[in-house]
Amino acid sequence: MNQFEKLPVGADQELKVKCKECGVVYMANSNNEIRSMRRHMQSCVCRDTRNVGQLLISQDKGTLALSAKRFDAEHSRELITTAIILHDLPFSFVEYEAVRATYQYLHPEITLVTRNTLKADVQTMFSREKARIKSMLDLSPGRICLTSDLWTSIVADGYLSLTAHFIDKDWVLQKRILNFCFMPSPHTGIALSEKFYALLCEWGIEYKVFTLTLDNVSANDVSVDLLKNQLVENNALISDGSFFHIRCCARVLNLVVEEGLKDIDSVVKKIRESVKYVRGSQIRKKKFLECVNLMGLDSKRGLRQDVPTRWSSTFLMLDSVLYYRRAFCHLELSDFNYKDCLDLYEWEKAEKICEFLEPFYNITCVFSGAKYPTANLYFPTVYTCYLSLKSSERSEDAYLSAMAKAMLTKFEKYWKDLSLILAIAIVFDPRYKLNFVDYAYGNVYGMKGSPQFLEVKRNLDLLFTEYSRGKVFTTNVVTSLPTPIAHKSFYRGKPKY
Repeated sequence: MNQFEKLPVGADQELKVKCKECGVVYMANSNNEIRSMRRHMQSCVCRDTRNVGQLLISQDKGTLALSAKRFDAEHSRELITTAIILHDLPFSFVEYEAVRATYQYLHPEITLVTRNTLKADVQTMFSREKARIKSMLDLSPGRICLTSDLWTSIVADGYLSLTAHFIDKDWVLQKRILNFCFMPSPHTGIALSEKFYALLCEWGIEYKVFTLTLDNVSANDVSVDLLKNQLVENNALISDGSFFHIRCCARVLNLVVEEGLKDIDSVVKKIRESVKYVRGSQIRKKKFLECVNLMGLDSKRGLRQDVPTRWSSTFLMLDSVLYYRRAFCHLELSDFNYKDCLDLYEWEKAEKICEFLEPFYNITCVFSGAKYPTANLYFPTVYTCYLSLKSSERSEDAYLSAMAKAMLTKFEKYWKDLSLILAIAIVFDPRYKLNFVDYAYGNVYGMKGSPQFLEVKRNLDLLFTEYSRGKVFTTNVVTSLPTPIAHKSFYRGKPKY
């Protein structure tokens, strides 16, 4: 038995041997032990070292041991299915000849599935994940906030998304896409309302909904009114649905800024033409790059071309051009074909426009976050936006003043919808609380303890009472707040699907 080695005789005077491979100790004086040693020689996992790659080091109770890893066919299929879903691969991917050859090389025992089998695996995984999310929604201790949007594909097919935001049983903020489903035309308010209610019933959350955030289009307004009436009849909403409809803050801000940029100033037009000129040919790019290097500027920052449908791109274009201001001035001297360079007055005007748009761009970045934005972030930013417009309205610059007035008029149409529910949300932020709401309304309306602040406090008390009772009761909650200017009807835009 060359596999064993003798150990020194101890106080017990017993002859002991140890396996050279795994270190197992046997008593050599017993016949039973000798038979066990022979069996160990045949079954020792450390004896066969011809394929070391199949052995893994594992730790059990502080000791190291060698064990062979077994191939799990079911787990392998699940990994393939996950890869297909995550990377948006076609089902036929598993039937590619080179892919099959790779799998067989990695492990000969792997089961190569067909596209139909993979499709069934995807459907099985979808059903399992849907049941898991539905369980999370059922176990959620609070109510669920929903967001939705509607898109039209390149082949004119409509698709509706529904996303849930909620606190799970472990008090962790969760965001889950419940549906991304086909939405046939016409996209009327009645059709959208029926679709929303069907999805709520499918997930079993028709009695747990708190708010629904939608884009600012007329069809959505109709659908929300119909859906709210249906849920109120079932006694399923807080405060008779007074806080049910939330307008998309990012969309509202976009409408406000677009209103101010309708009449683009000649300065912005000349900047746009300057960027087009520089990026028009490779020779111009090279010449501009030489000017950048001569001025000691960072060439990697680059120029940005704006997109007419995205006002934020106009701000980024202005910001990039202002950085390369000296390079453009030098290009005017070295290139006689460049005719759109700004003069000193126009450069100063461009700086004012860029400075005016910067807070709105920063707010847009806050609103556009995928995971971190919560309700407590919105009121301070919206309040800051309002004060910025009021301040710019009194600007001595006629262009900025006209732009601020146009934007303020649009903002006033949505301020009363945004201020109440978002002001209630900010109260729960320990950095602000109720005193900040009083301070913010005091700056907007010129007095502390304003009627608007008292209305927020009253509705907050009503919400607390309703939650403390643990059931829905009918109370008329006034959600409209007086605005500094005369009341005007809401903007009713056409659907832009």
